[in-house]
Parts: sequence; structure tokens; C-alpha cells
Amino acid sequence: MLSWIFGEPVSSTVHLNSPDTAGGFLQLKRARVKWFMSLDYNTIPEEVKNRGQRTYRLITVNGEELEFSEGFTDLHTESYKKILVNEGFSLSDAFNSIQIAYDIRNKQVSPLISDYHYMLKNLNK
Repeated sequence: MLSWIFGEPVSSTVHLNSPDTAGGFLQLKRARVKWFMSLDYNTIPEEVKNRGQRTYRLITVNGEELEFSEGFTDLHTESYKKILVNEGFSLSDAFNSIQIAYDIRNKQVSPLISDYHYMLKNLNK
């Protein structure tokens, strides 16, 4: 989604890469992205847990927060259904996403010096 909106990746730094949590910095053509992703329920903010949510997705653009946690339960299933009827994304459509994921999985972890997501500072991993 990010590369569709903000352009192709320019550079990437990984600050944490564990089996259940990852975070880093991604420079896109038109955006600087400090990102954090986790499967660990303990990383979800308390106010979100208190609402009974099991997932939390938040993006901040130009200081404006947009939470989009709801409605994603079946997104992958719907995408796979489209692929099976030859209406999915092409390899060229998905190339930037594949490249970003490959880079994240294969980069050396860098120290938290600059341009890191605030959630990474709170982890004791």
C-alpha cells in the first residue's frame, strides 16, 4: 500500500527483526516511514486492548492519524479469490512490495540511532 501511494523504495533500514516483531525505517520517493509490526498482543496499546480489539493498524500522515484496524479480517482471502479467477495483481504490480519484504528479511539489524519507530524504544528484546 505504501509504495502505491508514496512511490518506489529508495532505502531501507531494519532496527528489529525477531520471529514475532520487526521495525525499521523506509525511505520512499515521497515519504519517510518509521514502521513497526508485531504479532505480540502485548505491544498493542492498552486503550485498544480495553476496547476488545485483537489487532491495531495506525498510519500517521502529515501529523494526522488514521486507524484502520477494522475490516481486514478477510482481505487476504478476497485477494486470493481474485488471483484464482485471474483478476489478481501482476508481478510488476507487486514488485515494490516484494522488494521491500525481501530487503527487510535480509538486512542486517541497525542500532536505534535515528529515524526509528517510537515503539522500538519501548521493547526489551
